[in-house]
Formats: sequence, structure tokens, C-alpha cells
Amino acid sequence: MMRRAVVKGVGHYLPERVVPNSDFEKSLETSDEWIKARSGIERRHFAAEGQTTSDLAAEAAKAALAMAGMDAADIDAVIVATSTADLTFPSAATMVQHKIGNTTGYAFDVQAVCAGFVFALSNANALIASGQADRVLVIGAETFSRIMDWSDRSTCVLFGDGAGALVLEAEGGTGANTDRGILSTDLNSDGQYKDLLYVDGGVSTQNTGMLRMEGKEIYRHAVEKLAQTAERALEKAGLVADDVSWVVPHQANIRIIQSTAKKLGVEMERVIVTVQDHGNTSAASIPLALSVGVQNGQIKQGDVVVTEAIGGGLAWGSVVIRW
Repeated sequence: MMRRAVVKGVGHYLPERVVPNSDFEKSLETSDEWIKARSGIERRHFAAEGQTTSDLAAEAAKAALAMAGMDAADIDAVIVATSTADLTFPSAATMVQHKIGNTTGYAFDVQAVCAGFVFALSNANALIASGQADRVLVIGAETFSRIMDWSDRSTCVLFGDGAGALVLEAEGGTGANTDRGILSTDLNSDGQYKDLLYVDGGVSTQNTGMLRMEGKEIYRHAVEKLAQTAERALEKAGLVADDVSWVVPHQANIRIIQSTAKKLGVEMERVIVTVQDHGNTSAASIPLALSVGVQNGQIKQGDVVVTEAIGGGLAWGSVVIRW
């Protein structure tokens, strides 16, 4: 008998303001057609003035708890994956913990940029497997609209704001890949690639900074590394591409999603795609897509789901879950 981290609920939240591609035509030399052709993005959501990352995260958390049929008091740990926390400290997770009314658990942030949710999910799995927690709330939330250079058409049209959450609970498993829950994880990072995707400021440099990206280089690394990490995670779980019900990738760019699926040998009919509606929401993109996939009746209990993401660092990884 072993402890498995089983998904009990998912939820998401998107800010009310929807920004179509056409909005950027007013201030940038760009077009709806150019943005769609380059990224697959048609619209994204931006947080309202005064609306913070922890606000979005708390709403997604409440939705996930409602689906799980749990109260905030049932949660032992809250993990928030974000690169855009409200304050330098305390963590966004402690703010979410307070906003949902949890006073007995512990909370912390994970920062691995767009790969953040995969890293947070892996940490949550470790907490449950080791007996340090029975129920963990894992959230990906971002307000990337706060770190955009609105004069840079190569980046500012790609990102959006939002949050997604997932509730994990410990259940007994046999150790076989027929168990429900997280079956395997694979995490990686390599700091030599820092300059490919970063924010040119921070606390230590005393400058808030804006997002900078080398798009072509990121694309090249993304396809290769995402396919590799997904294959390794499947191998660890004793599964192959044909066993996969759904791939839920980081929603950065439709071309990256399509190329990675092809490299994995998974047809696009088995890939959850939300990038057209949300843009790149960084650490929020996978839990958002998971929640939408469940809401749309695509992801069902017993399905094998592979999540994979890559972000600044570079950091990348994947998690295999039997839903």
C-alpha cells in the first residue's frame, strides 16, 4: 500500500475584462491576423485595477474546493505557483489562505515561471506521499499584465491574467499505474539560459522590471524539452503515448503545442487547447486548461493526463496523473 495524491476538485477564475487582439491595433503595428498566425491567441483577460494575483487565486481555490465538496478548514497546505505575487513578502499563498478562511494549514509560494504549476504539483505530491499533508490545494495564478512592456509587440500581445486550482487528497494505492492520482513527475532546470526569458528587474536590483524574451530560442528549446520531459514522466509511470487520454500543455503558443504533440506521437484531438481564449497565463495556464477540460466534459475519472510546461530559468517539467 502506498499513498497517492488524487485529484478531488478543480476550478478556475478569469478577470472580467476581455482583451481581443484588435485592441492592440490601436497602439502597436500589429493585427489580429498577425497575432493569431504567430501564436494562436485571439483574446486574453486582464485583471482590473486593484485586483491582485491572490484575489484571482482565492476565487479559483473556492471553485476547486466547491467541486471537491470540501471546506477551507479541510486543507493542510496551500501552494501557489506564481511569478507575480502581490508583494515581495509575505507569500501570495498566505494571502490566499486568509482569503479562503484556512487558519490551521501552512502555505507557501513556488516560483518557476511558466513551469510553476508543474513544480507546485510535484511538491504537493511529495507532501502527500511522505505523510506531511493529507489534502493540498495547488494553485497557479498570475497577473502578467503588470510586467508587460506595452511598446514591445513581440511579447505584450502574448500574455494574460488568470488562475486555476486543484485539490489533491491522499488515498491508498497499490503502487501500480492503474492507481488514481499522480503517477510520476519529472522536473528540470538550467540557469545558463536565463537571458532567453526574464524580467529585467527585481527587489535586489531595486527596479520592478518588465518581461523580456528571445522568442525564436524559446520556441526551439520548448519543443525539444517538453517532449523529452513528457516522455521521461511516462516512462517513470510505465506508460507510453498510446496510454495517454489527454495532454494538457502549458498554453504559450499553438505552434509549440502542435509541434510537441507531434514529437510525442499524440494527435491534437487528445490535447486540451485554451490558448486562443486565455493567452499565455504562465503558471496559471495548466490548471486553467485542466479546469476547462473537466468543465467541458473532456477529462473524466480514470483518464491518463500528462501536463508539461517550460518557463524562464529555464525550468521545465511534467506530471502524469490518472484522474
